[in-house]
Amino acid sequence: MRTRHVCTAVLLFVCAVWLNAQNAGSGDGMKDCPMHAQKNSEAGHHATVEKNGDAAMGFSHEKTTHHFRLAESGGVIEVTANDAKDAANIDAIRVHLRHIAAMFADGDFTTPMLVHDAVPPGVTTMKLSKEKIRYSYEAIDGGGRVRLEASDPIALAAIHDFLRFQINDHRTGDPLAIEQ
Repeated sequence: MRTRHVCTAVLLFVCAVWLNAQNAGSGDGMKDCPMHAQKNSEAGHHATVEKNGDAAMGFSHEKTTHHFRLAESGGVIEVTANDAKDAANIDAIRVHLRHIAAMFADGDFTTPMLVHDAVPPGVTTMKLSKEKIRYSYEAIDGGGRVRLEASDPIALAAIHDFLRFQINDHRTGDPLAIEQ
């Protein structure tokens, strides 16, 4: 009799494990989980940012690397081609960043708004403070860089908010702290 109870318990355990595996494989077990929904939503947003970015920038995020760095004087947007011999993407990066520096200096932030499908933090203040912010482009090995600089504390805070948003939304892994 005891052997039958043990066998029944083992059989029930195996059935429970099998059913659990079936539900996990179908994804149905997660459909009502708010954290799962948020993760899927974030993944969808990131895919949209990448797709919009590729279209707006004129080069693929998969063939380039973006960095956004915060500095005491403002910060830097830097893009390089992953392949140092990729002349087409290096040229496209440089054209894009030259254009971005000029647009931002004019208070035009259309490109980041299109890429992110929203107005990034800091943009409104950066537009209002356009006379207090300097944007400069420079070519670097494998790509280019735009420097954003201000001495006005409000403009400086807006630059930092904008760059932190870029770091998070592009998932670059760059430090959120101001570099010395």
